[in-house]
Amino acid sequence: MAAQKEVDSVPGLGGLYVKAVAGTTVKPVLKRVPGIGGRFGGGKPRLPATELVLRGAEVDRQHLADYDRVCGFSLRDELPATYPHMLAFPLSMQIMTDASFPFPVIGLVHIRNRIEQVRPIRDDEKLTIRVRVEDLEQHPKGRQFHVRAEASAASETVWRSDSTYLRKGGGSGVKSEREESSPEPADPSAVWEVPADIGRRYAKVSGDSNPIHLRRSTAMAMGMSRPIAHGMWTKARCLAALEGELPESFAVDVAFKLPVQLPAKVAFRTWEEGGTRELSLRDHKSGKPHVTGVIERG
Repeated sequence: MAAQKEVDSVPGLGGLYVKAVAGTTVKPVLKRVPGIGGRFGGGKPRLPATELVLRGAEVDRQHLADYDRVCGFSLRDELPATYPHMLAFPLSMQIMTDASFPFPVIGLVHIRNRIEQVRPIRDDEKLTIRVRVEDLEQHPKGRQFHVRAEASAASETVWRSDSTYLRKGGGSGVKSEREESSPEPADPSAVWEVPADIGRRYAKVSGDSNPIHLRRSTAMAMGMSRPIAHGMWTKARCLAALEGELPESFAVDVAFKLPVQLPAKVAFRTWEEGGTRELSLRDHKSGKPHVTGVIERG
């Protein structure tokens, strides 16, 4: 069981990203140092057994409005299901930039996210946010682990999130069974032009300033030909397209496939299948997948 550690305020992401960039070079060196290799990947890596807890977190209404606009939500006094991620992400970054975390943050790939909205959350509710990392496992392309977050109001759990991250390299090489998916409609539900600056705009409201999302120059420095959209922006944009159609309690589970290289033209599809709603986001021209997902009633 993770040991709880209370934090007084939301950590500043600017300083954490400075640590993250520094960790890109420091941790690969430390893993070769005798005696500490197990912490940093030279032996068997271990995730820190710490749960960070932030009590009394409040929503800044201006920030919420900015987030709504960037992601395509209407301005309301209830939080979009993806918004509590804004409060949990800094805590996850604090864990992943700590010296006890075995992998550099820069280079991790967000491959899946599941969110459960137990009930709608009002923007005036004070929340307790809990975040931990766990379940380090082999993956065909490396190792994967989970960042699990919860939000509660007055001791009632109102939101949960499970983000799966991949650290590439040293994988099992054994491909997992391909997930079965229902046939998609031929015609998209909507076609969106994704602007070149959406990475910078989302970074401004989320604090997620990973260089791969910002500009062509910073993306190329990280080995990308063009900047890419944040995975959680693509998920939020898909949910924004379904506003007014979702129940008050639901779970949305998405897999992040190929990145959306900016600028882009993408096709959004959604359809009913066996009592659930499925969705996909694909390149409009090639049809290559960016996001696939399913929404289940709570």
